[in-house]
Amino acid sequence: MRRSIIIDTDPGVDDALALVYALNCPAVELRAVTTVHGNVSVERSTRNALGLLELAGPDLDIPVARGAERPLNGLSRREADFVHGAEGLGETPVFAPRRAPDPRPAWQLIRDEVTAHPGEITLCAIGPLTNLALALAHAPKIARQVAGVVLMGGAVDVPGNITPQAEYNLWADPAAAAAVLSAAWPVTLVGLDVTTQVVCSREDFAQLAQQAPRVGGFLAQAAQFYIAFYEQAAGIPGCHLHDPSALIALSHPEYFRREAMALEVAQDGEARGRTRRASAGVGPQVEVLTGVDAAAVKRAFMLTLCAADRGPVPS
Repeated sequence: MRRSIIIDTDPGVDDALALVYALNCPAVELRAVTTVHGNVSVERSTRNALGLLELAGPDLDIPVARGAERPLNGLSRREADFVHGAEGLGETPVFAPRRAPDPRPAWQLIRDEVTAHPGEITLCAIGPLTNLALALAHAPKIARQVAGVVLMGGAVDVPGNITPQAEYNLWADPAAAAAVLSAAWPVTLVGLDVTTQVVCSREDFAQLAQQAPRVGGFLAQAAQFYIAFYEQAAGIPGCHLHDPSALIALSHPEYFRREAMALEVAQDGEARGRTRRASAGVGPQVEVLTGVDAAAVKRAFMLTLCAADRGPVPS
């Protein structure tokens, strides 16, 4: 049975990889995309999402709704252009999408889809969580209507990647993260505890470009900037598959170990965005992924994206 999903995203190189994975994975059906501030401005993330859908499937009619341009509480934003490039997709040419975004704000599209299809939609957020928090604030009942919520974010037992204590997506809007993690909906957290164990090399991307020259070639070119950052900053021979891992956790849950726990998100100061286990009885239980078969995740990623030129899986 296919999982119907909405991806909330800030493309971003690894967001682009995750979007293309979702479009070509037979286990998921991408119903809509919402965009948010994060790796780049929301203007750029919306443009990139529209362009990526057109690249992956020129005839796709998947709505893309522009979302929040800043965090809930007005905290300063720091775009991750030093990781993803000024336009978000490395040094690849800027998209000029043919389609316009959906006229609804992202929170409204999320509300409308979940309300119209109760029990069917899984929200998969791979950027800052502002849009999900806004959807909850406007329509609290959706917490009882979603099939699930999968988040790429957090670092429970490992160091952060934007500060020593925090992962970028939760750091970018900690108030939104706290609201989302404390809501009464089923949350799976796919954090740095597992995503930093999954690495793709330049050789892997060369294979992707060879097997799928149109889509894979574009992604391989975009990934070069991303890989160069990781080689310099982390000393690894490739890049982490953060956002694709969140999608693979949906399509192949058997590749991961998990533990239920309540979490707390620090709101300010040097600890801003830090995720830690909460005291017993504090907040709802979150399913935190704590272990991964990294080779299996990478294999699923490569097999799916190497077939991307064949076109997205039909709805």
